[in-house]
Parts: sequence; C-alpha cells; structure tokens
Amino acid sequence: MDGIVRAWVDGWIVSRGAAPPAVEPWGCTVDMGMAHHVTRHVFSATNDEVEEAVVRKVADAVTGAGIWLKVFAEPSKVTPWLGEGWWVDPEPGCLMSVRLRAHEAPASVPDGYRLRTWSCGGVTRVMVAAPDGSWAARGQIAATGATAVVDQIETSPDQRRRGLGTVVMRTLTRAAVEQGAEVGVLGGTPDGRALYESLGWRVEAPLTSAKFVGRP
Repeated sequence: MDGIVRAWVDGWIVSRGAAPPAVEPWGCTVDMGMAHHVTRHVFSATNDEVEEAVVRKVADAVTGAGIWLKVFAEPSKVTPWLGEGWWVDPEPGCLMSVRLRAHEAPASVPDGYRLRTWSCGGVTRVMVAAPDGSWAARGQIAATGATAVVDQIETSPDQRRRGLGTVVMRTLTRAAVEQGAEVGVLGGTPDGRALYESLGWRVEAPLTSAKFVGRP
C-alpha cells in the first residue's frame, strides 16, 4: 500500500478501536461493527494511480448496507464508477500529512478557557472547555511508531474563530512527538483543510467517501 495511506489506516484503527485490517490486492478492509458503518474498504492507490476497473469490481461486490469505500481520487471521477445504491459524500475530503516539529511552541489558550489532555488505549485526547464549562473544542491522535494520525477535530460552531482548533492541533502533535512520531497524517474535511494548511499540512490526495445504502 501507499505509505501514507497505510499510516492513515493503522492510526485510524487505533483511534476508533476498529479491527485490524485485512489486506487485499487493492488495499485493505477494516471492520467497524456499527449499524451505519459496518466495514470500510480503503483503496491503496492515490491520485492518478487509482484505477476505474478496480474500484468498480470492489463496489459491484458489495451487497450489504453500511459498507463504505474510501477512494483517494476526486468524487467527480469516482461517482460514475459506482452503481445503484451508493451515496457519495458531497463534501470531498483530502489525505494530508506534515513533518512534525519537535520544538514547536504550544498554542496559547484564551483567557477563561480550560485545556485538558489525557491518554488511554494508545490514543491521546484533548478537550477545551469554554468559560461557562461547556464544550468548545476537541480532538485526538494515535501514534503508531514514526507516524501519528490526527482524528475527530471539532470546534463548537459558537466557539469558532478563537484559535481553539490551533490549540487542539498543536497540543496533539506535541504529544505525538513526545511518543516518537515524526510524521502526522489525517483525513481532512473542507471545513478543516484551511486550519491544517495554516499549520503546515499539505494535501497528498483527494478523498472520496461513499456508503452503500442498498439497491432499490
């Protein structure tokens, strides 16, 4: 598999508590065991290496609802390859990476806000609470050797534009560096991409997410 893709899979599995990947000729299959996210098929190829015939073959073999495909190509390219019963996320994601910096300065927490960091089961989590104690921002990271996967970065809609996303990201990446990680990887959304790029992350490939909802 592409090195960045495999790093993302390995870290995501730890972060979400998913089953170890079953390696396939085209990528890997990861079982989640949730009603709306039973299994995901992650293709190893990225960008121009993604092959229509391969994606079609895997998609056509899916018969159960709740199966996801993760394809590292633009949705406009992937969508015509999928048959009936597939829902394609209209918000195209992206696979991103960054070289982690060991001596990066910590972000300043705004006055009145509370930052909490803790680790459990190989995952480091960060929470920021607002002055009134309500949830303001969160995120988590899973370090798997030389790489670490950032996951589930969220900021409350009424707490945005206050630098909280930066606080969360820098706190997480510092924690990963302390665990020996050298490269960060994440699957980003359009909303989060601007934040990540402002912190030095770069796009490695677009990411299309598709879920099988059942044929009529």
